[in-house]
Amino acid sequence: VQILLKLWRNGFSLDDGELRSYTDPKNAQFLESIKRGEIPVELQRLVHGGQVSLDMEDHQEQEYVKPRLRFKAFSGEGQKLGSLTPEIVSTPSSPEEEEKSILNAPVLIDDSMPATKIQIRLADGSRLIQRFNQTHRIKDIRDFIIQSRPAFAATDFVLVTTFPNKELTDESLTLQEADILNTVILQQLK
Repeated sequence: VQILLKLWRNGFSLDDGELRSYTDPKNAQFLESIKRGEIPVELQRLVHGGQVSLDMEDHQEQEYVKPRLRFKAFSGEGQKLGSLTPEIVSTPSSPEEEEKSILNAPVLIDDSMPATKIQIRLADGSRLIQRFNQTHRIKDIRDFIIQSRPAFAATDFVLVTTFPNKELTDESLTLQEADILNTVILQQLK
């Protein structure tokens, strides 16, 4: 772990953190460890026994100025929350976007039969929203994806429900039998 210790006239800071006073006993102990050439206990706990590279900058002729916060993108691990088949609560950013996805690859809808909307999140990050009859089959969703994005025709992929992820392996099931009415389906590449 790379850590930057900045020494100021009125205290010190680690990386771009808060100012720490020289007179605080905890901070004095921290600095004494560094003067002896040891890694302070606080930093040892921070890196869990890993290696620490400590660089120092001397700003003792300057007063500490709190640095402006820089944007740091989330780099952690995400978890999807929700029921097995959540209802679609998000809407397209515009009616034109929804209309465009419906026009991309027409699915024949029987207006006399019950219908549902399925949102499909594709592996390339884009999404499609399409109306289907409840009697359409999972295979019809796969065909719709391939018609809408011909690049996926030669790609091996699976369709998965959202959390908890369940692979839709039996593509002969109707959307109603698969219990995926008004839901979000994920496309995952194999």
